[in-house]
Amino acid sequence: MKQKDIALVLVMVFIGAIVSLFVSNLFFSSPKNRQQTAEVVDPITANFPSPPSRYFNSNAINPTLPVQVGNNNNPNPFNSKPQ
Repeated sequence: MKQKDIALVLVMVFIGAIVSLFVSNLFFSSPKNRQQTAEVVDPITANFPSPPSRYFNSNAINPTLPVQVGNNNNPNPFNSKPQ
């Protein structure tokens, strides 16, 4: 390429970059697209309502307690060898 060709290519690239910048700002960055809405959230307070007594009552069964079925005190029930 000659020196004139390189200068012409650089000028065309520069003009193309400027045109693409203006066109992209026209389509993608309009003031309508820059405005966003946020969902309104209730403030957090230290006051919590009591849970429903139908599910949370003092007579309910506690599922975290261990349950023993029968009188077998064997710590290894599936091991057939006596210790």
